[in-house]
Amino acid sequence: MGKIAWVTDSTAFLDEELSNHEDIYVIPMTIFFDEEEYLDGVTITPTQFFERLKTAKTIPKTSQPSIGSFVELYTSLEDRYDEIISVHISEKLSGTVSSARQAAELVNIPVTVIDSKILTYPMTKLIKEGMKRIQDAGTSADVEKLIVELSEKLETYVIIGSLEQLHRSGRMNTAQYFLGSMLQIKPVIQIIDGALSVKEKVRSENKATSKIVGYLKDAVENDQLDEIYILYGLDDSKTKEWKEMIREFAPDHISIEAYPLGVAIGVHAGENTIGISWMNK
Repeated sequence: MGKIAWVTDSTAFLDEELSNHEDIYVIPMTIFFDEEEYLDGVTITPTQFFERLKTAKTIPKTSQPSIGSFVELYTSLEDRYDEIISVHISEKLSGTVSSARQAAELVNIPVTVIDSKILTYPMTKLIKEGMKRIQDAGTSADVEKLIVELSEKLETYVIIGSLEQLHRSGRMNTAQYFLGSMLQIKPVIQIIDGALSVKEKVRSENKATSKIVGYLKDAVENDQLDEIYILYGLDDSKTKEWKEMIREFAPDHISIEAYPLGVAIGVHAGENTIGISWMNK
């Protein structure tokens, strides 16, 4: 194979390894805030976003990258690469995959667009596994097949930090919001086949946490995983507590790391959102 460029969007969390990788390119989501436009991770950070949210006059919204922005990025890579692999947030959560696919038809360089069916660090994990497949002499078709297979092995559970923000952003209807607020319900959200699904409805965050940790404990006891990813909004104060709680039953060979969700996800979920993801063997 020739030289490959990897493209993803700003809902992915790039760790130090990938953020310094010369062949990775990130296309930012757009954040609309008080009649101003920001590029996720470029002109606004999570800290800045949540600070502004406290005094916001309007409801912040997100928008997927335009077809034109993808065309511009893909075209800029034509002289330096032979092929592009473009891995993005679940198309059931965003129109980013659609924009990328349409852009791929308008450029001269071959582009393989892959729906990760996930977001944030688990998507980054899939990209890393795809890179390993290329290093092992795999093709872009092999990478797409691998990522599709691995995405089906991911389990992801989240406790939404702010039902109000989820409602204001349009991801929860008014009836659900008022019912959840009155009953003080903390829904446990699961990502299944790239879509959000309510796994449990409990009356407190402690109970929601117990539910999620229970699912994880079952997977650990059945020797189903090697890595655990704690996902959080802005407030990472709970991640240490969660790590200690998980380590009580997770053997030392299982790594436990915490990763932020970022601005685009924070718009919908809130700064106190926290969850767990892992990949089953």
